[in-house]
Amino acid sequence: MDKTRQKIIDATMHLVMEKGYASMTTKEIAEYAHVNESTLFRKFGSKKEIVLSAMQENWHPHLSSDDFYPITGDLYRDLLHFSSVYMQKVTPQFVKVSIGLRSPELYQDTVEGIMKVPQVFKDILMQYFEEMQKLDKVIQQDIESLAISFLSINFGFVFFKGSFGERLTTLSSDEYIQNSIKVFVKGIQKV
Repeated sequence: MDKTRQKIIDATMHLVMEKGYASMTTKEIAEYAHVNESTLFRKFGSKKEIVLSAMQENWHPHLSSDDFYPITGDLYRDLLHFSSVYMQKVTPQFVKVSIGLRSPELYQDTVEGIMKVPQVFKDILMQYFEEMQKLDKVIQQDIESLAISFLSINFGFVFFKGSFGERLTTLSSDEYIQNSIKVFVKGIQKV
C-alpha cells in the first residue's frame, strides 16, 4: 500500500475513534492526513470507501480459530490462553473503531466485518465447551450460554478499557483475566 493511502486510512480510523463516522468530514480527514482533500477522493472516491478499504486491508484483528490451539483440556489453562489471545487481538482501539463504525450510514456495510471477531470467538468457545462436556469436565449447561458468558467477560473488559481507560479500573488485562477465569472455571467445572 502506498504511503499516502495509508496516511489517509490512519487518519480516518483515528477520527472514527475520536468523533465517529457521521461526525467526521473528508476535510478533517485530509487535514489530519496532511494531504489535499482532492487526493483523498482520487485515492478512495468517498469517506465510506476509505472505511471499507481500511476494514479489508488493515483494520481488523484477524482472529481465527487457529489462534486458540493447541488445547490442553485443562479448563483454567485453556480459557486463560483463549482470553490472552482475544485481548491481544481485540484491543480497546479496535473496540473504539467498531463503535465508531456503527453509524446508520455504514452499518449495513460494516456489520458483517465487525461481527467476524465475536463470531469466531463464540464458535471456538462452543466447540471447546462441547468437547469439555463430552469429557465430563464441565457441568451440563447450554453450550451457547457458556460461550456467550465467557465472550462477554472478555469483551466487557476491553469495552470498558476502550471507553474509560484507567478511570473505571486500574486492573491490567492479565490480572483481570486470571481472576475472572478462576471464578468462571469454579462455576462450571465438574467436581
